[in-house]
Amino acid sequence: MQIEVMGLPIVQILLVAIMFLAVLVEIKTGGMGLGTLLGIVAAAVFFGSQYVNGLVSFFEIAIFLGGVLCIGIEMLTPGAGIFAGIGIGAMLYSLVLSLGGTSEAIYAILMAVVIAIILFALILKKLPSSRLWKKVLLTDTSTATLGYVSAKDYTHLLGKNGVALTELRPAGTAIIDEGPFDVVSEGTYIKRGEAVTVIMVNGSRIVVRKQIEN
Repeated sequence: MQIEVMGLPIVQILLVAIMFLAVLVEIKTGGMGLGTLLGIVAAAVFFGSQYVNGLVSFFEIAIFLGGVLCIGIEMLTPGAGIFAGIGIGAMLYSLVLSLGGTSEAIYAILMAVVIAIILFALILKKLPSSRLWKKVLLTDTSTATLGYVSAKDYTHLLGKNGVALTELRPAGTAIIDEGPFDVVSEGTYIKRGEAVTVIMVNGSRIVVRKQIEN
């Protein structure tokens, strides 16, 4: 009776979803924790019931374990994500074969993946990030720890008046809002000490114009 229950399509989809959720959690955290345990249990129940029912052989199980091994290698060694891609592909291929290798099997896998992604999204912010996860999202390419900082916001200077601290030919320095700023004129030469107005701000580029005397 228990084997028959495990063979129900909805149960199989849920087991596969748990396996994919476990993979996502381990890629995100990079640790052998609860995600790994749930994945092992779900995989054991899924393949065990399929094997007892004569629906899988050691071939499908070996492909799946090979995929898990590839993901483990990717998590433990520096790489470009190649092993992770191969591992996920092998797991998908094994699961499709285990579910019959038909279009219905593909639909079941897709449904399981959607369920896993939804569950993963619900717990994503509560999980720590591993090296592999940062590599997947490319979040480590533009951080302050690597020497990159975001441009400062100078939009608050727009429309404000100041005085040229140096000659603007067209670049130079001006005192605006009680502080020195690197500025550029809109193309005209501005003498030192002349009044200027900020007419445009584009990122860190501050464009000024000479004030016209009344």
